[in-house]
Amino acid sequence: MNAAAVLDALVVAPHPDDAELALGGTIARLIEAGWRVGVVDLTTGEPTPLGSPEIRARETQAATEVLGLHWRENLHLVNRSLVPDLEARRLLAGVFRRTRPRWVFAPHWLDAHPDHTAASRLVEDARFWAKLSKSDLPGEPHYPQRLWYYYSLHLRRVPDPLLVVDITPHWETKRRAVTSYHSQFVAPYPQGEFLRRVETQARFWGQMIGAQFGEPLTTREVLGVCKLDGLV
Repeated sequence: MNAAAVLDALVVAPHPDDAELALGGTIARLIEAGWRVGVVDLTTGEPTPLGSPEIRARETQAATEVLGLHWRENLHLVNRSLVPDLEARRLLAGVFRRTRPRWVFAPHWLDAHPDHTAASRLVEDARFWAKLSKSDLPGEPHYPQRLWYYYSLHLRRVPDPLLVVDITPHWETKRRAVTSYHSQFVAPYPQGEFLRRVETQARFWGQMIGAQFGEPLTTREVLGVCKLDGLV
């Protein structure tokens, strides 16, 4: 799982579980379509009240298998103190050059969690660095074609997405991936409160596009389309 692999899409997650929460259905949909998809977790996500590095590692492996990811790696930056400094930028730019994704997914730049906003800036900076020639970064220069931003559950505001992905056929896969993090989302909520919140939000975004479940995304860049028959 940690061997270098060329990917079509790479999700950058501040903590293990962020990719599953925000993009579990989109990831499953891309993989079903034949894309090679990976996740780079920036931190271990620990400490947490009911977790430990060992528990979180087992849960991450379980979620990885549920989604069928082609690659996953953890950069072991400091949880709760994530900073988009030069060393972190170097590490992530190296990942971009090794995995060479066409699309990268990052946390939205507005968020209540400082690690998420730091990760958003870090992705933008590392994307630029990854294309530089005459550098000491590993691998050949690479510039991901598209940078998407996903939304987390921390900021108490209604997102204003550019598009919503229909994840209805993949809702069950997302649910299983999220519940793989038992110490984070199941054990602390014996009545299933957290999972109901995740489902409610997915149903809300699905309803916005006439589907059962959806996941919102946005980008700061202009999009072009060749065909309109994929719009719903």
